[in-house]
Amino acid sequence: MGKEFEIRREVELPATPEEVWDAVATGPGTASWLFPDEADPNDIVESDRPRKFAVRTEAPDGSFNALEFVIEAREGGTAVLRYVHSGIFDDELWDTQYDAVNQHTDFYLHTLGQYLEHFAPKTATYVGGDPGGIMGPEASMTPDAFDKLKQALGASREGDTVRVPNDDVDGVVDYAQGNFLGIRSGEALYRFFGRNAFGGPVGMSIHHFGDVDADAATETWRDWLAGVYR
Repeated sequence: MGKEFEIRREVELPATPEEVWDAVATGPGTASWLFPDEADPNDIVESDRPRKFAVRTEAPDGSFNALEFVIEAREGGTAVLRYVHSGIFDDELWDTQYDAVNQHTDFYLHTLGQYLEHFAPKTATYVGGDPGGIMGPEASMTPDAFDKLKQALGASREGDTVRVPNDDVDGVVDYAQGNFLGIRSGEALYRFFGRNAFGGPVGMSIHHFGDVDADAATETWRDWLAGVYR
């Protein structure tokens, strides 16, 4: 059936417990830093606003995927989030899958902090199609593919100011670690995923807090990614 995994994090967030709850336990909230994900009521294990939210999905073969968010108030209107993601990975791919989810976790939780600090209580339009985001072409699966993306963006170090393609706005690199890159503009969080390191294509998504046509933007960025790897 596979082998169980568990990933734990504890992060301080610049928001009240109520604001954190809205971000992690509602569809509009998750669209603002992760992807649109309205929990099925049948999958909710615990819902104690604003202290704890937990969901678990199970498959007929006995595998499962579970997320737990425990939120604790701190002085100054801030909060600590204790996050646990557990489930089952394929035995043969366990190391690669664990590495991928482990790195994704740090990037997503960083993005949650950026959302709460710079954009909340507004919620975003998610640009990315499905939860996996906008996928690059097959040519973006090579070992150097993510380096090519960073070169195309002119972004390599946190704190760099770059001109965001397509939207033609200035942004700051808010995350540049491992196989992940984030750029924050005045209206959006641009997220880039070097999934070529895990056997997939490079991908991206945008959490846009302004006026945007999500379908049109998705196609524009898909074309841009194809151009990077032409």
